[in-house]
Amino acid sequence: MKLRQLFALLLTLAVIASACGSSSDESDDGGSETTTDEADADTDAAPAAAGLDIDAILAADLSDCAAEPTGDPIKVGMVMDFSEAAGFVDVPGSEVVPYVASLANCAGGIDGRPVEVDVRESGDDPALATQELIDWGAQFFIGPPFADATLPMQQTGGGEYAIFAAASTEPTLADAENNTFLVTFDDNGQSSASAQFALDQGFTRAIIFTEGEGVPYSGVNPDAFKETFIAGGGEIVSEQTYAWFVDTDFSSQVTEIASVADGSEVFFSAAAGFQITALRAQMEGQGLNDITYMGTDAFDATGITADPGGEGFIHTPHVLLEAGSALEKVLDDSGTLASDAPAFMPLYIDSMFLGIQAILDCGCDDPAGIAAAVKAISGFAGTSGSITYAGTNGIPPKAVSVVQVEGGGNVLLETIGG
Repeated sequence: MKLRQLFALLLTLAVIASACGSSSDESDDGGSETTTDEADADTDAAPAAAGLDIDAILAADLSDCAAEPTGDPIKVGMVMDFSEAAGFVDVPGSEVVPYVASLANCAGGIDGRPVEVDVRESGDDPALATQELIDWGAQFFIGPPFADATLPMQQTGGGEYAIFAAASTEPTLADAENNTFLVTFDDNGQSSASAQFALDQGFTRAIIFTEGEGVPYSGVNPDAFKETFIAGGGEIVSEQTYAWFVDTDFSSQVTEIASVADGSEVFFSAAAGFQITALRAQMEGQGLNDITYMGTDAFDATGITADPGGEGFIHTPHVLLEAGSALEKVLDDSGTLASDAPAFMPLYIDSMFLGIQAILDCGCDDPAGIAAAVKAISGFAGTSGSITYAGTNGIPPKAVSVVQVEGGGNVLLETIGG
């Protein structure tokens, strides 16, 4: 199934998650790019505890390993959604984590302890998958992006197990009380950063496409952009509704926009890349040739850099992969660099490293103790940037990279927050 169809199903699950009333709930590489890790690293952060050397792990050579670790294993449970809705991230995510675990073991393990990873498909019964992993001995979990799976995971583990929702940006999914954590910025963070960037560039007029106030992802992102843009003195000159991941004929919206726009506006939406390239063609057909187009991580997940129509688009990917870096090599060697969403893979890697860091910090193996240590993590220098949970509800105040598509790659324009 094509990626745009996958995202249509993704939205359906997101809406289901919202309806459940949960209170707990990418980027192509180029030589000119800078890693988010480099851009937002916290130089004042305390060094990682002894035993977790991420650089050494990523650089491990599987053909020349250290002595095999013999201590008690660190057990990482992964409940993954392999359906059309999330498989484009969870399938490669479930491949890259065991691969990085093998690198950690090749480097001698974590304080002489091997890392073991067990992957179970959530399917129609994430509670069963979770229980099987608890029976196996999982000490913490990496989970799928949606609350319809995360809530049963929380309930099955009695809220004691740390759960990292690696690929999620849904703000209501995070719930520190029940030990559920995002690994990246949330929708409010990325869209507020986009609005701040637009204001910094001197934009005072904006056009918004939304599915409606409060609608998960397709509405929440525009809501956050609007709030920050208006608070900064900007004006929303036109707000249009559309069907996310479905509409490509925007003739009626463009007619309305053409009656008020003067070409100086910035456009913002959480729509897929293919939708906005279609919109731009229709806007230019009405003589609106100077609009600046901005979007969210959906652009990255829908391959905007590979679409010639996306040239000049501005968006907020999770990680910028530096050509020739150790991280890029790990993704390539694991077979995930060529996936639909390589910029999401460092989030899965960091989910494992965060759980391991908590084990080192607490000096414990019990899930509740590990989860408590996760909540105290501050300034963790991961592969996707600096991550802090201390003082949060499970959403790290992470830096947002604002990039522009140029020549089939992403070029960093500004890093905001963190």
